[in-house]
Amino acid sequence: MRGWAALLLVALAGIPAGAAAQTADDVAAIDAPRHVQERAEALAQDAAEYARQFNLSIEDATRRLKAQEKSVDRTDKIADKYRDRLAGIAIEHSPDYRIVVSLTGDAPVEEQHFTVDGLRVPIVFQTGAKATRDQVIWAITYHQNELRKLLPSPAMGLDPRSGELVVVIDNSVAEKEGAQKLEARLEAVTHVPVRVQVTDRVYKNLEIQGGSRLEGVNPDNGKRYYCTTAFAVTDGSRNAITTAAHCLDTMTYLDPKRTTTPLEFVGQWGWGYQDVQLNVANDTLEPLIYADSAKTLARPITGERSRTSTRAGEFVCHRGETTGYSCAVVELTDFAPAGDLCGGACLPTWVAVRGPGCKGGDSGSPVFSGTVAFGILKGASYRKDGSCDFYFYMSTDYLPPGWKLMTD
Repeated sequence: MRGWAALLLVALAGIPAGAAAQTADDVAAIDAPRHVQERAEALAQDAAEYARQFNLSIEDATRRLKAQEKSVDRTDKIADKYRDRLAGIAIEHSPDYRIVVSLTGDAPVEEQHFTVDGLRVPIVFQTGAKATRDQVIWAITYHQNELRKLLPSPAMGLDPRSGELVVVIDNSVAEKEGAQKLEARLEAVTHVPVRVQVTDRVYKNLEIQGGSRLEGVNPDNGKRYYCTTAFAVTDGSRNAITTAAHCLDTMTYLDPKRTTTPLEFVGQWGWGYQDVQLNVANDTLEPLIYADSAKTLARPITGERSRTSTRAGEFVCHRGETTGYSCAVVELTDFAPAGDLCGGACLPTWVAVRGPGCKGGDSGSPVFSGTVAFGILKGASYRKDGSCDFYFYMSTDYLPPGWKLMTD
């Protein structure tokens, strides 16, 4: 059996000691044999979910996900070549699959294309964006404190299709002044085009509940808390497992058969652009994550996607202890959540992914596509009815200094 690091992530919930109950998935994980996926199997699993969501054949879905991965180098080179004009890059899924590059100015750029397994993918250049990505990101970074004084807990992000700074505010705020007047005021502060988006949603870290793979007792209240593991990492001499920064320091790992392994606390990083904790064990770690709700499919991690290479529209998956395995598309790659979720204001370094696959207990979940790691889930935006609008994750770019992802 491979190392204990194969367990999946999610930060857990405070439950009175001894009160944790086994779920059907827990029982299945104990009784069912674990299968380590080949890369083609991982792709096929994600393609099946893509096909379901976009009403395509498995074959077409597989071609599109292959194109998504194979296009990264191309779009990285495009981003570098047109950096002075680049507003953003987005993948569109309908009516046809294509990649759209938004540029400032009106100088045209000829369309490109590439082919993957017979699928011809256009790369279309659209001009007329209102600001560059760099301009908007720095506007958020430098003027966030001023904006927070003008508005209560605004969420902010770059619209990679228009080059606008999107500021998300509550209905009550918009009713007092009006969206257009607010946009003018905010543009005067940030010096970039602003689009106000009115919402009734609430932003918060996902509650620490529902996990059952890491456990510990809070010395302050005597309650037992549960968490779930994320990716395996190494500093060259030690191997560790990642989870969310709001787990307890002292944790014990439980495998599906309830065999326990003590973990040594390394540290927590939870400010501005990070939400990650590291724990080490003497046991061998391997670069595996669970990729199904019942914890019977172990998926190897073969690489990682940087935040700067991540495009809006990427199809990514995560496996949360509460919601299980689910997939959706990236909405924003430069997002600053509302409130003080990052030990204060959050920087515009988070990636937002469309819901509804998130719920309390999913905190710490691995975000991935195929066998490529994208990041660790932090929090979500909830509608008034409690449903998940989108979740946001920390890119693996922001692992603690000296530590790197272990890959197969």
